[in-house]
Parts: sequence; structure tokens; C-alpha cells
Amino acid sequence: MHQQLTESPAQANGTTKVRCEHKARRVGSYAKRTFDLVLGLFLLPLLSIPMTVIAVAVKLTSKGSILYWSDRVGRDNRTFRMPKFRTMNLGTPEVATHLLSNPEAYLTIIGSFLRKTSLDELPQIYSVLKGDLSFVGPRPALYNQNDLVTLRTECGVHELTPGLTGWAQVNGRDDLPIPLKVEYDCEYLRKRTFLLDLKILCLTLVRVMRGDGVAH
Repeated sequence: MHQQLTESPAQANGTTKVRCEHKARRVGSYAKRTFDLVLGLFLLPLLSIPMTVIAVAVKLTSKGSILYWSDRVGRDNRTFRMPKFRTMNLGTPEVATHLLSNPEAYLTIIGSFLRKTSLDELPQIYSVLKGDLSFVGPRPALYNQNDLVTLRTECGVHELTPGLTGWAQVNGRDDLPIPLKVEYDCEYLRKRTFLLDLKILCLTLVRVMRGDGVAH
């Protein structure tokens, strides 16, 4: 005679709680994606003129393509191609800027200005509309930043869609060592809400206008 197994009240409550949390996260994910699309489509025509001006300036001041496409690590550690306006001369090693012995030597004439004002990142609105990026999330690691990718994976941060800006960005940006950067990413993972995203976007505007946290 087989004994019928049933869940205890505590187990049933735990199962219900997990299901509710998963449902809430799915709803939050859909809402975040909708926000990204609406804001992205709103900003696209507004940014078209400055992007055209920057594109012409990049072409006239240095040899090479206007855009630089880099392999980045996205959600669930999937690799995607992310565009930026090119700020480095041809032949620059494909590593994080802080790992270069003399980053200034590789910058184009307008490269430093574009980086300090974050104007080089405007083409990434394409990645937002495509779904590879969100406006807010952990900044995507380079494909060869194994230390950063490993730490994020251990903490579950890799499950998030990377962003144009993030909690670590507004708390130090290039000044942060990788372990501390991941701590901020983990904090965002635990506390992420729509209001926190709005706070990060506002803080990003302030830091960009002040040029904070950009090493090169």
C-alpha cells in the first residue's frame, strides 16, 4: 500500500512564496523591458543630431571606423556585440582601459572628451532597443574579463541584463576595484526596484555632468 505524500503547511507556504517571488520577478522584468523600449524610442530621435555630429568628428579626426564594436558578456553570460564611438587609435590592445600602461597614448584627438562626457556610449541605445542592454544594470564585462565574470556568476549577478549605467557606476565607476564593483552589483541584485533604477539614472546624469569617476 502506497503512502500518499502531502506537503506540510510550512512547505506549502514556502512553495507559494517562491512562486510569488518568481512571478513578481517576471512582471518586473517585463515592466523594465517596456520602460527601456519606451524611453529608448523617445530618446532616439533626440539623440540623432548629436550622434551624427560626433560620427563626423570621429571620422575627420582619426583613421578607422566610426564605431568600435566590442564583445561583451550579457545576461546569463551570453556574449553580444556592443557599439561605442571609437575613442582609441587603430592597434590599441583589446583590454580594459585601466590595464593599459599608458592609456592616453592610445586616445584619439577627441577620445578623451568623448569618454569624460560619456558621449562615446550614445550608440549603445541600439543595444538597449535590441534587448542586449537595459538602461540600468551591471555594466557588461569585456569577453576576456574572466575575474569579473567569475565573481558575478558566483553571486548570481550574471542573471541580470547588463546596463548603460548601474549602481557601481554611480558609486565610483572606473575608480572601483573589481571586488568592490561586484559588491555593488550584488547589492543592486538584492534591492533592485523601479524607484532605484530612476535614482541611478538621475545620479548618472549628475556624475556625467561633473565628469566623476572616469580615469581616462
